[in-house]
Amino acid sequence: MAPLPPGIRFIVSFSRDQWYRAFIFILTFLLYASFHLSRKPISIVKGELHSYCTASYEGEVGFHSQSPKAGDAPAQQLPDNGTDCGWAPFDQDNFQQLLGALDYSFLCAYAVGMYLSGIIGERLPIRYYLTFGMVASGAFTALFGVGYFYNIHSFGFYVVTQIVNGLVQTTGWPSVVTCLGNWFGKGRRGLIMGVWNSHTSVGNILGSLIAGYWVSTCWGLSFVVPGAIVAAMGIVCFLFLIEHPKDVACSSSPATHPKSYENGTHRFWPQKQALTEERSKSLDPEMQCLLLSDGKRSGHQNHMVVLPADGGGGIAAISFVGALKIPGVIEFSLCLLFAKLVSYTFLFWLPLYITNVDHLDVKKAGELSTLFDVGGIFGGILAGVISDRLEKRASTCGLMLLLAAPTLYVFSAISKMGLEATIAMLLLSGALVSGPYALITTAVSADLGTHKSLKGNSHALATVTAIIDGTGSVEASV
Repeated sequence: MAPLPPGIRFIVSFSRDQWYRAFIFILTFLLYASFHLSRKPISIVKGELHSYCTASYEGEVGFHSQSPKAGDAPAQQLPDNGTDCGWAPFDQDNFQQLLGALDYSFLCAYAVGMYLSGIIGERLPIRYYLTFGMVASGAFTALFGVGYFYNIHSFGFYVVTQIVNGLVQTTGWPSVVTCLGNWFGKGRRGLIMGVWNSHTSVGNILGSLIAGYWVSTCWGLSFVVPGAIVAAMGIVCFLFLIEHPKDVACSSSPATHPKSYENGTHRFWPQKQALTEERSKSLDPEMQCLLLSDGKRSGHQNHMVVLPADGGGGIAAISFVGALKIPGVIEFSLCLLFAKLVSYTFLFWLPLYITNVDHLDVKKAGELSTLFDVGGIFGGILAGVISDRLEKRASTCGLMLLLAAPTLYVFSAISKMGLEATIAMLLLSGALVSGPYALITTAVSADLGTHKSLKGNSHALATVTAIIDGTGSVEASV
């Protein structure tokens, strides 16, 4: 009998559950990366919406100087902005306030919508809810870019587009975190979600590169292309997302296998045995979807018990006030209040800052700003590994935030020393800021959403996640 090819041996070395789990991991990673991909263009395009003629080429001056004529700005205001060549109404002296208002419109709507989104998400099928949000987000992201092609210079148009986009994007985070929480137990949750949360940085990097490609020639495409990608991923979500392991007869968390069963047909026997045992137990309905509260049962410590066949439909979703009463929710929400402020300041303003400090063009500044997100990838994974090893999420977040404070304080001074110094500070700052931010919004949120104090109510993960992320968005909008 001929030996199996190496590729086939690799495939059969994993169980059916593991393949499904890997598929959900990759799919939710791509889904939320596309959300962040669509948020990044506004920070790249800011430098183009308001650019100085003295920093532009001769031919570009002639092109951009036509924008104010097409806008609503009175002719007598043009002399005051004679050195500006941007896109009306952002070519005025108050351009910083106008650009800031775009960010505020998005983040304020996102913060308010997030509190509601978690509650709604607990009561609707995740697949339908997330699909709607992604398709709508893609449409309104593209709509912002349509303003370029139709020569729209109404400030209200761009503000309303940002507000609606902020609202529909709140469907994303509670949905993907809940879905991932359904598929993965607490074992190594920090590492798993630290790697998974790198979708934020990957999405930002891709968004910067896509938006930067067209920003100097046709900035409308910097929004239309990401919008089309988000909408397309929404269709993928509708076709392939599996909300819960029970939908495909899988276990709800990775099983812990003794070493004596690591090969052959016995490899997955403990997992099957666990499923048989748990389904045969006549537990109280409210206890069947609760984490093992005492953590003393062998092989299943801190893992979620499999839901019954009917999905536990008799258990009502948790209320907003009930979620606030879960120990740790308020404390970590306040922690994210400050961490997200810093993270989103870099997200929305870093390219423009680099343009002014290092005197780079808009495209190069956008490419350089991706280094902050590269550092964020390593920071998120590092925070997850440390918190898993120490089993202290709060201490890990606190330490990284304490180190981030002096780093950010000297960032401005050191970054002015040259391009090399800017690169080093971007990587370091990205790791220290994004590490605790990633840990709180993923592993910590999942821990709290399946806290033993819930007494059987598994319908809390989306609400808890939304409260924590929404609180952070409040300060980010400020």
